[in-house]
Amino acid sequence: METLKTQEFCKISSQEKFFFAQTYIMKKAFVLFLSIFFTTICGADTLKYPIVETGQNGCYGDQGGIYCPTPNSDFYGQDAQYQGNLPDYLDNQDGTVTDKITGLMWQKKFKKVTWKDASKDSKKDKTAGYTDWRVPTIQELYSLMDFSGTTGTGMPHSTLPPTDAIPYINTKYFLFEYSPTGRYIDAQYITQTSYVSTTMQGIDSFFGVNFADGRIKGYPKSGTMNHKYFYARYVRGNPNYGKNDFYDNKDGSVTDKSTGLVWTKIDSGSPNFKKYTKHFKRKDGSLDWKEALYFCEKLHFAGKDDWRLPNAKELHSIVDYTRSPATTNSAAITPVFDSSHITDEGGKSNYPFYWSSTSHLDGIIPGASAVYVAFGDALGFMRGRFSHQLTLMDVHGAGAQRSDPKTGDPKDFPYGFGPQGDVRRIYNYARCVRSGNVTFNHKTDPPKKTQNNAPPGIVSGHYPPEPPREAQIACEVLKTGASCSFVSPHGKISGKCFLINGKNACVPKGHPH
Repeated sequence: METLKTQEFCKISSQEKFFFAQTYIMKKAFVLFLSIFFTTICGADTLKYPIVETGQNGCYGDQGGIYCPTPNSDFYGQDAQYQGNLPDYLDNQDGTVTDKITGLMWQKKFKKVTWKDASKDSKKDKTAGYTDWRVPTIQELYSLMDFSGTTGTGMPHSTLPPTDAIPYINTKYFLFEYSPTGRYIDAQYITQTSYVSTTMQGIDSFFGVNFADGRIKGYPKSGTMNHKYFYARYVRGNPNYGKNDFYDNKDGSVTDKSTGLVWTKIDSGSPNFKKYTKHFKRKDGSLDWKEALYFCEKLHFAGKDDWRLPNAKELHSIVDYTRSPATTNSAAITPVFDSSHITDEGGKSNYPFYWSSTSHLDGIIPGASAVYVAFGDALGFMRGRFSHQLTLMDVHGAGAQRSDPKTGDPKDFPYGFGPQGDVRRIYNYARCVRSGNVTFNHKTDPPKKTQNNAPPGIVSGHYPPEPPREAQIACEVLKTGASCSFVSPHGKISGKCFLINGKNACVPKGHPH
């Protein structure tokens, strides 16, 4: 290092380190070099597991996009108001893309393979001349999730993507397609992370990332009746990514030295937080999204007052995929943390879903739902193929990432919602976070256009979403406020007619409108 002293090198940004290192080494050795060089030169100050920002660039209330709130206002402290490591990709012009934040190198393309064949196929892959490609872990693959994407306002069973659908991955750098067969949202990508329990009452499953609808779920390793093959995108470099290094600070907080984040050891359901939760709608520590944001923003704990609700990727970083209620009798989190026990929809002891600060641009009103991670069973009501009886079961696995409406009454969803009858609790729990490479973003504008220059759903006359055609047909001859219903492949959907973007449309019961 002729032009930069070691002490100076360790103080510069990660991006500057990457460009500096690139001038000293051959391109083919770039990522391998980075995976060990920063730690060797700079020691523990270099993070092994830096969290990449979610890509969410605007604020949302419980009915779509809003101007970012000010302190002490409703919905203050959400994802877009805190800025961490912004995504920073480099197209290597050889079929590979380097993530300059994580140190991972990705294939620009995708392929379709079975889960069983993916590992063998990755070892044979020689893209750009590299021979060390591997199937990514769930932590590695989730680093690519981009929550500026939107599922679109079409029906989930649609075969063609609606015009306002935008992938949850940056298509400037990564190739992507909506499923050309069956449902357009069937764009599930393989990881090597297996579920330690089983889904759907006995199916051996892996955790996959869906870049069409912005979720993590457990999928059958053998495939489904309609989809034997899944999408795959292989990775190389940084073998430490996704590995935690937790330290109990003995003051009620836990530091992850790999990410630089500090967490509350307990969650909102702890008796120690009663003075903060006693004024909320429920007294057990379960919160709607607005309450969860407020809870973390107002928290004074472990000598600190800069706690916040974690974004989706921060929250996901503490999932322990070696644990589950069925196999370890615990939440899917390392034992250094304490997790509240809940009684689930089947009357059994279980563990909570935890809110993130990230809105999910999904459904009729994009942004009316927020992302949560299931640290207990990701339950759903499934209808038997022959008996047609509904059975409550772990449909997606502890460690799944789904979403709930930000407000409403769980009683409106007695048998869940969607193809697998995902339970909708609406009142989930909060585990607060602080520190990390995060600064407050003072922006006030409503959500901007997304990565593909297509707008997310915004209320108050800004880019309002188009209701699904089926929902419009159901209210064609009805007045606003009238009861309505229509039949979908998931069963009968009932609700009321409301004006959305000037169109009278049937909004399912319990949905914001």
